[in-house]
Amino acid sequence: MSDSFKTDSWILSMFEHWFDPCPFNPEFDNQKDIDGLEISWGLKTFVNPPYSNPLPWVIKAIEENQAGRTVVMLLKHDSSTKWFRLLHEAGAKFLMVQGRLKHQTGKSCPFASILAVLE
Repeated sequence: MSDSFKTDSWILSMFEHWFDPCPFNPEFDNQKDIDGLEISWGLKTFVNPPYSNPLPWVIKAIEENQAGRTVVMLLKHDSSTKWFRLLHEAGAKFLMVQGRLKHQTGKSCPFASILAVLE
C-alpha cells in the first residue's frame, strides 16, 4: 500500500506559492523528479512527507528552519514518535486538523492529522 497521498485542496490553498520539496506525482509513484532531502528549501516551505517515514523530512525541516526558513509540515498526529519529539524540542507549533483528511479521495483517512509549524 502506498503512503503517497495528495494534500486536501483546502490545505493546499493556504500554502499556494510556497515551495514543496515533496510533491505528489502519481506518474512516478514513490520516485520523485526531485529529491527534496538533497536540495535547499524555499524561504516558505510546505511539505506533506511520506507517512511511513517522516523522520528524514522532519530532520531536514528542522535544519532548514535553523537556516532561517519557515516550514509547515502535514503529518499524522502521533505524539509517541521520535520525529514528533524532535519537532517539539525544535519549538514547533502544532495545529490540530479538525476531522479527518480525505487526501482528495472522498474517503476519510483512518487517523488524525496535524500541521507542524517551524518559524
